[in-house]
Amino acid sequence: MKLITGKHLPRRTFLRGMGTTVALPFLDAFVPAGRGWTRGLAQATPDPTRLVCIEIVHGTAGSTEYGGSRNLWSPATVGHDFDLTPSAMSPLEPFRQHLTIVSDTDVRAAEAAMPKEIGGDHFRSSATFLTQAHPKQTESSDVHAGTSLDQMYARVFGQDTPIPSMQFCIENVDQAGGCAYGYSCVYTDTISWAAPNEPLPMIRDPRHAFDQLFGAGGTGAARAERRRARRSVLDFITGEVADLQRTLDPTDRARMDRYLQDIREIERRIERIEVQNAGGEVRELPGAPAGVPDSFDEHVKLMFDLQALALESDMTRVFSFKMGRDASSRVYPESGVAKGFHPSSHHSGRESNIEEFALINRYHVSLLPYFLKKLQSLEEGEGTLLDKTMVIYGSPMGDPNVHNHKRCPLIVLGGANGQLDGNLHLRAQPGTPMANVMLTLLQKLGFEEMKRFGDSTGTFSLSA
Repeated sequence: MKLITGKHLPRRTFLRGMGTTVALPFLDAFVPAGRGWTRGLAQATPDPTRLVCIEIVHGTAGSTEYGGSRNLWSPATVGHDFDLTPSAMSPLEPFRQHLTIVSDTDVRAAEAAMPKEIGGDHFRSSATFLTQAHPKQTESSDVHAGTSLDQMYARVFGQDTPIPSMQFCIENVDQAGGCAYGYSCVYTDTISWAAPNEPLPMIRDPRHAFDQLFGAGGTGAARAERRRARRSVLDFITGEVADLQRTLDPTDRARMDRYLQDIREIERRIERIEVQNAGGEVRELPGAPAGVPDSFDEHVKLMFDLQALALESDMTRVFSFKMGRDASSRVYPESGVAKGFHPSSHHSGRESNIEEFALINRYHVSLLPYFLKKLQSLEEGEGTLLDKTMVIYGSPMGDPNVHNHKRCPLIVLGGANGQLDGNLHLRAQPGTPMANVMLTLLQKLGFEEMKRFGDSTGTFSLSA
């Protein structure tokens, strides 16, 4: 790493102009001249782990008896020498050094606790994923679940960032009131809970997320006027950018150029989507905001890019990302399956149907390397953002055909600042709560004294 010999910048440096606020990526200029990124400096300058929690609904084909025998989700071998080839996780092979697989844990909190709750699995599952708590059956405002893992982390480690946490989603979450089986729609609309009775809204529209990250115009009217004039948020900070660039060494100038190009490219993509969706043609997603792409693939990647930008600039360190909505019948053409998601998940135990559902599982996983590659490309000090991030990906459902919550999929990606070994497959003993793994992850995130989370019965070793 090239050390700067001139100006030292505080980490909380912003470029501002006309309602626009752009935080900076990590620069060598943040390191005091002559000190380098030493262990002592790292201790003096806290470097909290970034946390991204991703839920995909409806479980996996590998959670069935047939799918398990064919390793459609979990590899056959535990330890380090596992083969991902037959599994839906095969797209993660290039990142196996950053991959920890935990197979066969259960999410008991998502199960029916009394007869009147039977059948409502789709409408309470998401609320259990990051809380591992059983949701109260209600269609009114007296909802109750638990405080989610991401919000516990944000409450302690996200308060010195401009945005303590952000919540993203892909599917429509604008439904109000009751959904089915006596459950409020809020249980399926979010995975983030600031308190047991405080569900957090999720952002579906990339434009909304972009404006929140970059303060794009101080008011709604100002933002609308800027878009009508086809002006970039960067147009309002050109002077500040030029002034800053003159103080930086060549390495930092190159980083700044790339970072600003990334912002502008994402802005252009959102603008192109809005123009296309406002053109009057019939949309695949009727009623969706103009900034939401009809393509699932494009939408997910755009939201991943926004997350990477936010983590890179330290605007926030905590994300939750809900990639699906229970009972959605969306079709994913890129998976090679023409059947809707929900109908495919009800495979009736037929082997051909289970194999087909596994293709959808593989497609969903195949989107993760896009995000991981982005994090790996972003250097920060002596590592990359991937080295410093914990990505939790899983589902609170196991076999969707019978709506059970056993042998649920769960993987952890990234280095988490040295807390995760990677290249590891662990298989839980039958009946092990997923909450045990979540508790261990919380401890690795800095909650060393925490003894219980959700319905945990203990911790779960993440070492071979």
